[in-house]
Amino acid sequence: MTQSKVSLIKCDDYEPVNVRAALLRHFELLGGIGAFIARGDKVLIKPNMIAPKPAECATQTDPVVIVELAKILLDFGAKPIVADSPAWADAAACAEALGIVEPLNKLGVPIKQLRKPVKRTLEHSGTKIGISSVALEADKIINLPKLKTHQQLVMTIAVKNIFGCVSGKAKAIWHYRKGATFDDFCTMLIDIYKLLAPVLTIVDAVVAMEGPGPINGSPRKLGWLIASADPIAAEVVCCDLIGISPEQLPLVKTAQKIGFGCINKQDIQIIGDSLPAGMPIRLVPAELTPLRFTPARIVKSILKQIFMLVKSGRRS
Repeated sequence: MTQSKVSLIKCDDYEPVNVRAALLRHFELLGGIGAFIARGDKVLIKPNMIAPKPAECATQTDPVVIVELAKILLDFGAKPIVADSPAWADAAACAEALGIVEPLNKLGVPIKQLRKPVKRTLEHSGTKIGISSVALEADKIINLPKLKTHQQLVMTIAVKNIFGCVSGKAKAIWHYRKGATFDDFCTMLIDIYKLLAPVLTIVDAVVAMEGPGPINGSPRKLGWLIASADPIAAEVVCCDLIGISPEQLPLVKTAQKIGFGCINKQDIQIIGDSLPAGMPIRLVPAELTPLRFTPARIVKSILKQIFMLVKSGRRS
């Protein structure tokens, strides 16, 4: 059986020169940037842009990781865009909070809202779900999540980030429609990931989030960037970094049931830096809340979103 490769690179801070070096080393170890994209490709960089909070909160993918990846893609001859459909406010507000608007504008890299959903049928459930046409029209997608604790799913690492390609508040509605069981909800997340098929996941774990994630937790330094074409293998290695069992994650358990990705550590080849010796850095877990959103919670969420968008003078 072919092993899934996970590139593990130590990166102690967000100094641009260090982040760029780590990203370039990931590509080198995994076969070169040309193994994932071609010159001229329109590449969607899909960070975690969930709420308009600054970088020091560790709520969103760090701005340096986003900007340095965009520079690397431009240097290769690709055409990157940065886009998301945040749970709160919009991509423009989240980008402003991160401070990436000016540097990306200077590079000529657009920031887009993942809007204009197109119905697509998911593999396992046959469910039709609206996926942003911006994501569907990209030649390639690079998934750029933040490692965070999560109040419904224990952790959000790789696969969950692509749920952001479901436009707007439809995500909250799908929490209600598919949130009766972890298997149903996680199967939907995996099906969305498979449908969009990101060529690479790069996990920002230089500074992670602990406590009541994915929005209101606290930053915790880990000092790693993790990359793999197999998002489940990446999640398994991240679990080792923070000292939890992959079986604690509903998404990894569901992936094993439906045969998606590699969960067996003996079939995962770690390249780059070795896993740290000694005790892992354990994150303060999130206090779990129900996976299934109530109708009242959805209505409240939608009204809050409308208020935030009207206040900022924008529309989702």
